[in-house]
Amino acid sequence: MPDWQEILRRDGPAVWRTGYRLLGNQADADECFQETFLAALKVSRRESVRHWRGILVRLAAARAVDRLRDRRRNSHVQATDLSGVIGSEPQPHQIAEDAELSERLRTALARIPRKQAQVFCLHCLEGWSYLEIAQDLEISVNAVGVFLHRGRKQLRALMGVRQEISHTAGHGSRVDVEPKSPRKELS
Repeated sequence: MPDWQEILRRDGPAVWRTGYRLLGNQADADECFQETFLAALKVSRRESVRHWRGILVRLAAARAVDRLRDRRRNSHVQATDLSGVIGSEPQPHQIAEDAELSERLRTALARIPRKQAQVFCLHCLEGWSYLEIAQDLEISVNAVGVFLHRGRKQLRALMGVRQEISHTAGHGSRVDVEPKSPRKELS
């Protein structure tokens, strides 16, 4: 029998942050948090869980993506409040740009296939390695790469972003995603 108090104390904050990062507001993050732990209870009744944090974050990402899909279907998009997540005080224009970009990402995540969205969230937002994702989702490392590649490609297309490739020593190439900006940098 799992020690739910210990699991909640140890892994609860990561679960809530995952929901908040994807959903952008406290009420939805709270509901996602509750749904995640209910789903985890059902999983624990079916099978033995070795890595609680992994399964909880994965379930939270899946629940958040489901909520994003529901928002899209209902055409009810709420404004994003990033003030609780960002530590230093950004400029008002930066808050507006961040909120817009976050909302565009949420909308795009709701439109791509579930597995691609899940892999993208775990790797790009939670910082999981390909191996960790493969083990947790019970797929091959190559499949993780394929889902991530396809997900990024679709997200770029849906968000209207351009791709910049930079070469890093010893690591092959890395793809950075930046939003298109009509402004020119002044020096």
